[in-house]
Amino acid sequence: MSRAIVVGVDGSPSAGSALGWAADDASRRGLPLRIVLVREPWAAEHPSARASDRQTLTERCTYLLDQAAEQVRRLTPELEVSTAVVTGSVIERLKGESETADSVVVGSRGLGGFAGLVLGSVGLGLAGHAHSPVVVVRMPVPGSHREIVVGFDGSPFAESALEYALEQAGARRAPVRVVYGQRTPRLAPHPAGYGPFLTGAPGEEVAEIRLRLAPWHEKYPDVEVIESIVPGHPVPVLARASEKAALVVVGSRGLGGFASAALGSVSHGVLHRACCPVAVVQTPWRRS
Repeated sequence: MSRAIVVGVDGSPSAGSALGWAADDASRRGLPLRIVLVREPWAAEHPSARASDRQTLTERCTYLLDQAAEQVRRLTPELEVSTAVVTGSVIERLKGESETADSVVVGSRGLGGFAGLVLGSVGLGLAGHAHSPVVVVRMPVPGSHREIVVGFDGSPFAESALEYALEQAGARRAPVRVVYGQRTPRLAPHPAGYGPFLTGAPGEEVAEIRLRLAPWHEKYPDVEVIESIVPGHPVPVLARASEKAALVVVGSRGLGGFASAALGSVSHGVLHRACCPVAVVQTPWRRS
């Protein structure tokens, strides 16, 4: 049985963007979609005293899920869709969902059951502790941007991030740009930022990165892999790359050029600064 892509909804515009992204991803990759609304136990059944507001919280949760499912089925009728209202803490319940999910998708901000869903709360909390990749959707992705960008340094988390990126690229028939932020002397010939691949760049770290990438070229021969070894801190490098990307993928921790790649540093910075959805891979990821 295929693992589902889980998306959290609450009726907010941000959650709507997350729903659209998750539905597209499930359709491309042939996976079921599970739409989840988290009802916090302390939320009142009758949230408003206004006479005009006759809808109870239970009724509103059901309505939002029905609307979300109808929207997805109308656009992608072939997609297997299920819905669920779960009660509890948003982070803990979505973390629980991640144990059996292919990935968990959330918007960058939310309302209602996702009150406080801003970068630094639910999105970051999930990205640091979920059992599956977490995708934070900041805004709709322009159709002209196809490239998948992944930060890579050869660490185990980066290897998992790369595999997820290659899986995404294969489903989209898109190229993967593998970015390594190389530490350079202060007087480097190129400014820090997103730049061209540096042929013959010195240092054992560069040779090691290329060596680690070789097996992935063989495993995914149909995916175009573009190597970019660039000077500068990885956060601005990846943020700049996100301007022309459909998705940026990072591991939650790293080594070498991404030595500080833990939530609160590189992953945290990319989540805040990227111009497209960001996937954070916390644990080893395998589609199987």
